[in-house]
Amino acid sequence: MTRIHVIGLGVNELANLDASAQAALASLSEQDIVLGSPRQHDTIAAYSHKAQRCDLPKFKQLESDFATWQTEGVTQVVVLASGDPLYYGIGAWLMRTFSPENLMFYPNVSSIQVACHRLGLSLQDVNVVSLHGRPLSNLRRHLQSNKTLVLLTDQYSQPKHIAQECVQAGLDQSEIIVCETLGYEQEKVRSFVAQTLVKTELECDPLNVIVVKTSQQTSCYPSAVGIPDASFVTDKGDGKGMITKREVRLAILSYMNIEQGDIVWDIGAGCGGVSVEMAYWHPHSDIIAIEHHPERLACLAANQDRFGVIQNLSIVAGRAPDVLVDLLSQHNGLNRVANKVFIGGSDGELSALMAQIWTLLPVGGSLMVSAVTEDTKFQVMQFAQARESAQDTTEQSLQVSIAKGERLAGQRLFRPNLPVTLHHFKKHFAEHMIKTNDKESAQ
Repeated sequence: MTRIHVIGLGVNELANLDASAQAALASLSEQDIVLGSPRQHDTIAAYSHKAQRCDLPKFKQLESDFATWQTEGVTQVVVLASGDPLYYGIGAWLMRTFSPENLMFYPNVSSIQVACHRLGLSLQDVNVVSLHGRPLSNLRRHLQSNKTLVLLTDQYSQPKHIAQECVQAGLDQSEIIVCETLGYEQEKVRSFVAQTLVKTELECDPLNVIVVKTSQQTSCYPSAVGIPDASFVTDKGDGKGMITKREVRLAILSYMNIEQGDIVWDIGAGCGGVSVEMAYWHPHSDIIAIEHHPERLACLAANQDRFGVIQNLSIVAGRAPDVLVDLLSQHNGLNRVANKVFIGGSDGELSALMAQIWTLLPVGGSLMVSAVTEDTKFQVMQFAQARESAQDTTEQSLQVSIAKGERLAGQRLFRPNLPVTLHHFKKHFAEHMIKTNDKESAQ
């Protein structure tokens, strides 16, 4: 098998490599390969090796190239990485793609560390956000008051773009510090106010790290669960369209108890109140919103962009249960079968949908259903009775009745919303339930 050495270059014009990294380079033969950008190759000019010098291709091509090199007898490949390969670097992809026993890592100081030291910031007190190769809107979930963000950037997330995002968030007094070409002779560290920077034609080196110290102003992006209804784009405006209301949403979020790595289906997602909020607070979970109504789909996409949940919220245009067939296949290397499901709308297919979801759910998975009409409440009760007979679930149910204060002719009144019934089912083996019941009886 081809051995892969991943060498961190540090933050210097000329790499400062430790003895083990130098030994890895020195061990290369003429048929071996060193991968990196032209700048990265230049940083190791002082260290001799016999290997072929190649540009680093796109990941998809790189995986294919490794297979080719192995058949050609290449025994060692060096991948040059900036700083620490396993901290927002290429190392994570290599670990997912190749056998760990074929990988050797040689860490170095990262640009994030150097930027913090230039500014006297403790690394544990900052939030690191990588926008490199990621949508700029990903920044939005981090733009709250009084935060220090260290940003890894690309051509789409340069200082002016960051300043525009701060202004859009209502944080126009935020300080934006641009750290350019760290470790090089032409290094610069410059500070700007977001409001001023958006009006400035700033020339800066694309090799930069940006530090944002957000102001004490109130951000338009939430810092606590329960996003106000009016913050969402809806099909009727002012948060009054097809969206699960804030108080009901809070109950759903609590009972769903999303954890890191969960795959969640939001069926009948409407304008996206539940799915957007789940994705916003759980960036390491995979939320899939299913909706078929064209106007609501447009609102859902607008809310996905507004709250910067592009990476972990997927929108599926279609009607359940038909569209579930596609989700059961492999997509981007991930199994799209959910371990947690919320049904907020079923378009008359609730009974069949609950039955199908239940067969798909793994043991330990959960299903939550929202019901407003008497017909849907009846169907959920029938499903609950079937689960009770099968002894394969733990059920919790509640009814949420909300009345909101308003003014009418100068007088205060509370106008009630329609009550919403929520049922939460957690799946167990029937045998597990029987054993649990027997144990409780023995006690």
